[in-house]
Amino acid sequence: MSQASLRRLPAVLVIDDEVRSQEALRRTLEEDFEVWCVSSAAEGMEILEKEQSTAAIRIVLCDQRMPGTTGVHFLREVRTRWPDIVRIILSGYTDAEDIITGVNEAGIWQYLLKPWQPEQLLLTLQRAAEVWRLQQENQRLSLDLRTAEPVLKKRVEAKQEKAKSSFGLGSFLRARGSPLNAICDLVERVAPYDLSVLVTGESGTGKEMIARAIHYESRRASKPFITENCGALPDTLLESELFGYKRGAFTGAVEDRVGLFQQADGGTLFLDEIGETSPAFQVKLLRVLQEGEFRPLGSNRAVTVDVRVIAATNRDLEEDVRTGRFREDLYYRLATIALHVPALRERTMDLPLLLQRLLDSSCQALGKRVDGFSDEALAALTAYAWPGNVRELQNEILRMVALADTPQLGADLLSPRVLRQPRAAAGGGAAWTAELSGNLKERMDQLEMHVLKEAMGRHRGNKSRAARELGLSRVGLRAKLGRHGLEVGE
Repeated sequence: MSQASLRRLPAVLVIDDEVRSQEALRRTLEEDFEVWCVSSAAEGMEILEKEQSTAAIRIVLCDQRMPGTTGVHFLREVRTRWPDIVRIILSGYTDAEDIITGVNEAGIWQYLLKPWQPEQLLLTLQRAAEVWRLQQENQRLSLDLRTAEPVLKKRVEAKQEKAKSSFGLGSFLRARGSPLNAICDLVERVAPYDLSVLVTGESGTGKEMIARAIHYESRRASKPFITENCGALPDTLLESELFGYKRGAFTGAVEDRVGLFQQADGGTLFLDEIGETSPAFQVKLLRVLQEGEFRPLGSNRAVTVDVRVIAATNRDLEEDVRTGRFREDLYYRLATIALHVPALRERTMDLPLLLQRLLDSSCQALGKRVDGFSDEALAALTAYAWPGNVRELQNEILRMVALADTPQLGADLLSPRVLRQPRAAAGGGAAWTAELSGNLKERMDQLEMHVLKEAMGRHRGNKSRAARELGLSRVGLRAKLGRHGLEVGE
């Protein structure tokens, strides 16, 4: 191990042509520093060339007036060759030009005047040693960051790709011919542009999933996606949640709070159940959308934000506009792009994919393994209208997995309302046919699908019995079930 590596005290090089001054400086500093004393700039340069191979010298304390040169001239060369060394001038003259030149050209950290005070000198050099340490720490951190930057960049990109695969369009389960295909195509087209989007549809159809897909397919994907249920809070609380407030704005406001608009800056804010807000709140929301700024409660200073707003509702907002319950100007501001998410009963061809996905997620959530559904259970699940849409279907599958004690989920695990659906529908055929729409072919297709669902439900998924009742071969029945997206048993 070298002698340099055993040193514990920071080293300071003192250059002064007066021997008594050298000794005084040594006595003052030697308890806290390893002191090197020389009488000329040439000797100082020789010491630096020898010792800086091990980065021993951290501070140079140099007299300004020396034979043949000046401290500023010498330290200018030190700065060029060893920029990390902390440079200090000690002078008995107060020449302003020397000071300016020393600071600008030689990078002098401190300019001390003679006669110096021991306490002041020692404190100055202790601070200089700390400056040197901080410089080294900063350089090390900068090097670490440069080294880690490619790794961090890859991690961020991987995280973004994972989020996009989890929440982007690729996460939507849809069969060929599904009504969701048109919705996803429109999402893909509008996502890159900062347009406000209004998502409508029944509860449980996946309006928030559509909003997330828009966010993660846009240039804002790396920024926050913030959600708020507007129907769950009264106006005063909703306003403070969205816009934030200053300390003392109202009773209980003991500290500043950053609102959701500010938290979502650069990203997307999803406002669910926007149709439940009052006209008074709608005025405040409209101003934010128009101006891109708002004032937190209790503040007199406006905050500017860059936020894309996506709103959702299960209400008929156009009807609410006609009755005056919802502001017309806000509606058109929100509905630059309008998307309607179809109900689950309108996309039965997606059921096979949904059932498998929900079964897998339920098994993972509950830590149980189930192989699949019985034919009877599949027939009942397919025949049910699912008024609660995907959310109701998810809860039903989760319930079945929780109650299961066999590898296959049977019809006995279904909720009574699901099992009753085929019989209830069968008794109301005339009322059902009155709801058919479209041309003759489209109505006949709807009627055929209804009859097939009823037959499969009555026979608990037994294709042979259902085919015998309908006067079809088993192969013919399977073909018709597949055409209508009802073939979920394979």
